[in-house]
Amino acid sequence: MNSLIFPLLAFLLPLAYSPGPGNMFFAALGARFGMAATLPANAGYHIATLLVTGCIGAGFVSVLDPGSRLFFILKTAGSLYVLWLAWRMATSGRADTGSSVRGAGFLDGVWLLILNPKAYLIILLMYSQFGGLVVTGEYDHIAMIALVFTLNNFLAFLLWTLAGDALGRLFRNEGYARWLNRGFALLLAGVALWMLLK
Repeated sequence: MNSLIFPLLAFLLPLAYSPGPGNMFFAALGARFGMAATLPANAGYHIATLLVTGCIGAGFVSVLDPGSRLFFILKTAGSLYVLWLAWRMATSGRADTGSSVRGAGFLDGVWLLILNPKAYLIILLMYSQFGGLVVTGEYDHIAMIALVFTLNNFLAFLLWTLAGDALGRLFRNEGYARWLNRGFALLLAGVALWMLLK
């Protein structure tokens, strides 16, 4: 089982660290509020990731067919959610952590995972390659795949958040903050469009 960890990580590396809804969301959040303020949303996203990945691997959650109506509804809802997050970002003010504008919380992270079609596609692809299927009866194998997937994503999100935070530190005044927020809002809107058209 341990022999699968390195091939699994090699498979996940380009998928987890490339721009996507989660990475862009946390980079924007890091720029807006700083690293520490992203931790509740990050925890929500990754607890949901671990549970959903484990449930799909164990067969408790029916696998979504990317061509189905349900998948279309999911990606449309996800696109609208990310677009709403972009609007929140574009209309916010200063980028300092003492702002009275509320950052993203635990449930925002959970919803971001649930409405993220890229996450489901990666999970389906991962299980098709590494065989974490219920028919094998190897639940420890499924748990290991889900844990490696979740921890790898968590590291990727932390790196994107740190990059956003570093960029945000350069613009922690009223004049620059609005431009930074609008820039990240446009980026999130682009991600929302990508999610819809994917």
